[in-house]
Amino acid sequence: MMFRLSMIICFTLLQFNLHAQKPHKAVQIGKASFYADRFEGKRTACGEIYHHENYTAAHRSLPFGTWVKVVNLDNKKVVIVRINDRGPYAKGRIIDLSKSASKEINAINQGIFSVSVEVYQKDPDMIPIQYIFNPISLREQMLFGF
Repeated sequence: MMFRLSMIICFTLLQFNLHAQKPHKAVQIGKASFYADRFEGKRTACGEIYHHENYTAAHRSLPFGTWVKVVNLDNKKVVIVRINDRGPYAKGRIIDLSKSASKEINAINQGIFSVSVEVYQKDPDMIPIQYIFNPISLREQMLFGF
């Protein structure tokens, strides 16, 4: 009986895991916004504390830790961010960026802007550790091929 129960639990957990890892569109196009100042120092859905100087973002379904390339479609500027929160909850938006990430693509004065979002790297071991919690400068992006 115990073995049977543990097998049911394992299969149930496997189903949830497979559902969580469903494939995402290669590129999503839609509207983006950035975090308001009132979220500074608050906990994100993955448990981290939000800091506007980190290049992070909220996405509804991508796994935490996923790196994505976000392109501002108005000026073609690019930023690489790490998903560490859930959202956005506003209808019609596909991603919320940290304030610094929005500045990097010259979207800070727009509020809501058009972007493309593409999974950049699913394996955090491929990204140097200092970039996980610090912004990646344009110069460093060029040096490391980001």
